[in-house]
Amino acid sequence: MTIKRTAFATVSVLVLAGPLSAQDLQEIRMGYIADYWGTSIAAIATDQGMWEKHGLDADLKVFTNGPIQVQALNAGSLDFAYIGPGALWLPASGQAKVIAPNALGYTDRVIAQEGIETIADLAGKKVGVPEGTSGDMLLRLALAKADLDLDAIEFISMDPSTIVTAFTSGQIDAAGIWYPFVDVIGQRVPGMTELASNEDFFPDIAFPSSFIVSDDMAGEEETIRRVVAVIKDANDYRLANPDEAVTITADFLNAPADPLRAESTMARMPTSAEFEELTTGGQVDNWFDTLADLYVQFGKIEDPLPASEFYLGELYAE
Repeated sequence: MTIKRTAFATVSVLVLAGPLSAQDLQEIRMGYIADYWGTSIAAIATDQGMWEKHGLDADLKVFTNGPIQVQALNAGSLDFAYIGPGALWLPASGQAKVIAPNALGYTDRVIAQEGIETIADLAGKKVGVPEGTSGDMLLRLALAKADLDLDAIEFISMDPSTIVTAFTSGQIDAAGIWYPFVDVIGQRVPGMTELASNEDFFPDIAFPSSFIVSDDMAGEEETIRRVVAVIKDANDYRLANPDEAVTITADFLNAPADPLRAESTMARMPTSAEFEELTTGGQVDNWFDTLADLYVQFGKIEDPLPASEFYLGELYAE
């Protein structure tokens, strides 16, 4: 699915440099994930004309997770992307740069079939997980908290849609997955249990989703400034207009609004001004560094970069 937002030649948008025609807009390619937090910024920016306002023509492409988007960035088929906290190990290992935080989410869950009541009960069970995602991270955190390691379960790598099918049909005992998939599974499996949530680890660990840029584009500061300006405008619109934001996102995805509305309540969402203060104060770097240290503990990476080297915070805070 590709959605192209283009200003028609008959429409002029007033920016600092004056009216821009469609020919004057800079083209970018940006990825998103088809859930509320992965789509709402792109959807709002499209609906409200924010791309054009900041001199951009965005070619938007849908993906199922963050790691696949980073592959697309590195292959040169994408310029910008959205990732959840579970994929932050990729910029922390030097494979992209973060340009903006999105929200502090707690949509991830470890869920299980009826009768499985605790994380300890997962020993020896089949657990489906989209590897390298926030669902993977939450599962590892929950296992560690229960004094279990990954070898205690049968870890099965699956994409989110396959997890829905496998869980519903009873082929797996549990999953590390996120809303709205959790809601979809819960409707089909009424006895489903939720064993762990991101909130169980907050505030010691925050789970920020974020927007990233390819290394090839990381030096294009003016382009990044424009994209960040769009993200900030859309973030503040989303915060000020929660109902409209859900409707816009549902229409953009051609999806029912209720699951997205439920997902939209599962995050802490600072204003863009607050994110700027959190950036200059070092808190955003601390969030990213803490997650990077977890990836080391999980054996995902060995020597992560400090956040100051992969988060372009100075550009965000301008």
